[in-house]
Amino acid sequence: QVQLVESGGGLVQPGGSLRLSCTASASGTIFSINAMDWYRQAPGKEREFVARITRGGSTNYADSVKGRFTISMDTAKNTGYLQMNSLKPEDTAVYYCNADILVVATGYRYSYWGQGTQVTVSS
Repeated sequence: QVQLVESGGGLVQPGGSLRLSCTASASGTIFSINAMDWYRQAPGKEREFVARITRGGSTNYADSVKGRFTISMDTAKNTGYLQMNSLKPEDTAVYYCNADILVVATGYRYSYWGQGTQVTVSS
């Protein structure tokens, strides 16, 4: 069983920055990350897509974060990052990572979610 652990959320003032991390780990399981997505869910709203990166390095972003957020991945560390700059109050949400993971032993791909990390942008 692969687990995703997120970190890096917190309270930041408008215009500030945060970097979220999402690390995949599994005891006794060899795996690789094919792609990683970040989603967010604000109070009273549906979960929405934020950004995606593939193992090959291709990225895409929601229009609302283009030019402000940068997604990256360190495959050696099985960790993805979301660098968030020029944060706005409307970026306030719980941020979730989602990973498309290949388990080598089975040859199957599975989708896993992190537990979520709160990001609050407020003065």
